[in-house]
Parts: sequence; C-alpha cells; structure tokens
Amino acid sequence: MRTAYGVETVRAAERELMARLPDGALMQRAAAGLAAACADLLGRVYGSRVVLLVGSGDNGGDALYAGARLARRGAGVTAVLLAPERAHAGGLAALRRAGGRPVGLDAAEELIERADLVVDGIVGIGGKGGLRPDAAPLADAAARSRAAVVAVDLPSGVDADTGEVRGAAIRADLTVTFGTHKPGLLIDPAREYAGVVRLVDIGLALPADAAELEALQHTDVARLLPLPGAETDKYRRGVVGIAAGSSRYPGAAVLAVAGAVRGGAGAVRYVGPAPPRSAPATASTAAPGYLD
Repeated sequence: MRTAYGVETVRAAERELMARLPDGALMQRAAAGLAAACADLLGRVYGSRVVLLVGSGDNGGDALYAGARLARRGAGVTAVLLAPERAHAGGLAALRRAGGRPVGLDAAEELIERADLVVDGIVGIGGKGGLRPDAAPLADAAARSRAAVVAVDLPSGVDADTGEVRGAAIRADLTVTFGTHKPGLLIDPAREYAGVVRLVDIGLALPADAAELEALQHTDVARLLPLPGAETDKYRRGVVGIAAGSSRYPGAAVLAVAGAVRGGAGAVRYVGPAPPRSAPATASTAAPGYLD
C-alpha cells in the first residue's frame, strides 16, 4: 500500500528529524538514495553524461550532492544553475570537488540534448503553479531528448498536495521521493508526470492518522479477496449480475463479464441484448467460473 502525506506534515517531520541529526545529514541521506536510483537507471555510470537542473531550494541541493556522487564514479556531470547566486553552497562545492561543473542557462538545451540522464531539481514540494518562464524551456528540452529524466522528490511544476498541473511541468521517467509518497504522486494528472516512483526511506516519523490518502497495490487487493475452500460452491463465492452492452456495441458486456469471471466470482448472470455470437458467453470460456 502506498500512503501519502501532505506537504506541511512532511515538513514538520523533517524539522523534527533534522533537530536530532548533524547538520546536513538528512540531505545526505536523500542524495545517497537519489544517486543510487540514478545509477540503477543508467546501468553504466562511468562515462555517462548527466545534466542536473538545479533550482534554489533543497531539491537543488539534493541534486548537486547526488551529482557529486555520480561524478566520483566517473560520470560527466554538469549542473545547470537557474539561480546561481542562490544555489545550495555545500552541494555546489561538493560537485566541484568531484569534478562536476556548473553552467548557466545559455548552454542548457544543448547539454540536455546530448545527455544520458537529466535530473530535475528545479522546484521542491512547496512549488505552486507551473514552471516559471525561464525553466519551462528546460522541460521542453528534456521531453525532446532521448535522456532518461529523474525527478527529485516530485516533478517540478506539479502540485504536491492536489496533483494539479497548472502550466509547464517536467515529465519524469522516474521520481525518487523521500520519506513518504506525496498525494500528487498518486493523483492524476500529476501521477502521469511522475513515471515510476521509487520511495527512499530517510527516517521520517509520520503519524498514521495524518495520512492524506492510501493507494492499494496488487498485493493489497489480493489479500482482500476471499480464498475458496474445498467445500465452497459457486453461490458461496458470490453471484455477480451484469447489465451492459448492446446488440450494436457488445464490447462493454464482453469486458464486464470477463472481468467478473476472472475476478473470482462464483457465478455471473448477464442481462441484456444478445450480442452477435453470444459474446459474453464466449468471453467467459477463457476463465474459470460459471455463466448463467
């Protein structure tokens, strides 16, 4: 099950944890998880071309520290600084020590075009609305390129709490989120921008009663389904009645009947026009169960 917490709850948990950790330790945890995910996606780190899109917040710092880790493994890492004067100082110093180089926006699109991996650290979970005009072309360039795109915590330009996308936004192949899922990673349309979501545990203590939503996974649904025993007959397993489809459009009936049978119903009763060649009955023959 994927459990999501809102921005304010996450920030409160981060503040509580940072008060108990050495300065910068929490960011290093996040950066280590981000770098590991990037390395897994690249497959071969040595010689790969990595472009970091770095904003002024902590997401930019996460990207810089992760970039430094990749550079130490032989990747060619370039950081595009959207606000050079406000870039995370410690992360920027770490990247330079590792052999990475910072550049301005002028070179960004050409670098993205030639990259193997683009890391989106433009905006954090507090961002509202779409990307700013200076950042929007970077999202377009990433979408046009053949590079894999990794979002730091959440794709820049989407709303972490509501899942809204109100303007230009990064479309990621992979989102590495920290501590917990955010609602925007599970709610459309933002969910479609997140790609595959990888959760990195950074030690946040989050109260169960403060969760905003839960999303069931396949294993969660499987645990909810009853398992038939030797004495179970079709009526004990449940009877599903279906009224769907039409003579002209039998597809709805076919899908509904086949889904009910494959879902484990003991008996399925179809009520409706007889489609050509008894399509609902034909659909049920590919799955165990009974059709009345």
